[in-house]
Amino acid sequence: MIDHIASRLMLVAPWPLLAAGVVLGMTADRRPRLMRAATTLAAWFALACAILAAAAYVLGATGSETYAQLPLPAHLGALAISVETDRLTIIMLTLVAFVGMIVARYSKTYMDGDAREGRFHRWLALTLGSFLTLIVAGNVWGFWVSWLATSLCLHELLAFYRDRPGAVLAARKKYLLHRIADVSLFAAFALIVRALHTAQWAGISHALAHVSGPLPEGLAVAAALIVVSAILKSAQFPSHGWLIQVMEAPTPVSALLHAGIIYTGAFLILRASPLVSHIGWAGDILASVGLVSIVVASLTMMTMTNIKGALAYSTCAQMGFMLMECGLGLYSIAVLHIIAHSVYKAHAFLSSGSVVEHFRAPKVAVSAAATVGRALLGLVIATLMTLGVGAAFGVGFVREPALIVMAVILAVGMTQLLLQALNTRGGAMGGLLVRMIGLSALVSFSYFGLHVGFVHLLGASVPADPVHVSVAQEALLSVIGAAFLALLFIQQLLPRLAQTAFWRAAYVHFYGGLYADALLTEFVRGLGPTPGGVAERRRIFGAKSSHEVQP
Repeated sequence: MIDHIASRLMLVAPWPLLAAGVVLGMTADRRPRLMRAATTLAAWFALACAILAAAAYVLGATGSETYAQLPLPAHLGALAISVETDRLTIIMLTLVAFVGMIVARYSKTYMDGDAREGRFHRWLALTLGSFLTLIVAGNVWGFWVSWLATSLCLHELLAFYRDRPGAVLAARKKYLLHRIADVSLFAAFALIVRALHTAQWAGISHALAHVSGPLPEGLAVAAALIVVSAILKSAQFPSHGWLIQVMEAPTPVSALLHAGIIYTGAFLILRASPLVSHIGWAGDILASVGLVSIVVASLTMMTMTNIKGALAYSTCAQMGFMLMECGLGLYSIAVLHIIAHSVYKAHAFLSSGSVVEHFRAPKVAVSAAATVGRALLGLVIATLMTLGVGAAFGVGFVREPALIVMAVILAVGMTQLLLQALNTRGGAMGGLLVRMIGLSALVSFSYFGLHVGFVHLLGASVPADPVHVSVAQEALLSVIGAAFLALLFIQQLLPRLAQTAFWRAAYVHFYGGLYADALLTEFVRGLGPTPGGVAERRRIFGAKSSHEVQP
């Protein structure tokens, strides 16, 4: 029994949230204070269970357990209530429970006095409870049911203000894309279970560990379907439009989405990594789609004029980054990235209303134009520092080519820090450059230290970093490195580029998101009218309707 303490704590963590949403949710609007208090307490309970489960796991309670199961027809195994007790589950459960508690507390004040406050807390509880259930599920069919429930409950939060056409339209697009992801994932699980004769994540991992040579065609198709599901769930280009346009939902919903639920696709890849890592081209697709999303979202983000829109494009790019890391086989780095981005993005959205204070702060004097020479100098310093620190941590760049790309990306990021000093006028540059070099060194030490730490922390929960890559993958790695270098120089030369006709036209097209979302928008609009009518359109767009135009 002691060996299963962690498993049982993780099992019960979501229960109060689900119970509050189902039982109290029926009278939520009549008793909003009770619904609010129940959701907040349930979120605290989930966090406490996650922390206690982590402590029990460290002390040796590592046993997984199946509590009930229902046989399914057509050789699909069984739908089981079971918990996958491993390090990945512990980390993700603690992270999401922490973010959920923060969002629930913030929502108490943010939604106070809203006419539908109780209903908001009901759907918040159900969404968070369903997502926590997905994280701990040890059975693929339990995972799929939780995957579907999380999406449906989130839809109610995204379309919470149903009198806002923009919010409803974005929620409908997300609803359509996620139903495609649901069907794709169901088909993938059916193929996996029928081929491997197990519906448990642990059983799938064990079965694939003893497979040598090419996998059966059915499993290759399943890997492709999983990749499709993850891409759609992660709002990758060109299916990213809904993520940018759901900003009319309450701010706590944006925080929960961008700091938690958006990772559903990446978490699926992490869970299915024993399969995806066997199919080389599946990883190449993930890395390629992720890279395209990074480039498009990064360039589009430069054109954004509102803070929440910029944050949404940032999430799209970061999700592309995570999928790219998974595609390159760097699963431990992807988990580290999820944790760092989740904490940052939750804070960014919940504090977005006070962003104006940033512009009141004194600014360091910066030269009018950043030159290529300064960018190259900063890049050389950052690259030497990255390679030196990586070697000090024993990172084998020669035998692990994927890590060379991550070193290039890290060097590009540190170059941005160094350029804050290199672009500064006057005598302040010397002291600021020393500080930026010190900060860059700290970033580099932290990155490689955490990378090595997470490789050991995750252990066998995810596959180890790849040592050998194919010729096609080497070409892809080169393209990724070149793309990040190009983004660095485009950003530095933007003031000059903006004076040319080509880049002025490009600015307009990127501001429109390259119109990738236009076809889906028109299709969804054809499914039915959005609410709000003329009065709502006037409120949003400030335009008169046709019958109000004076002759």
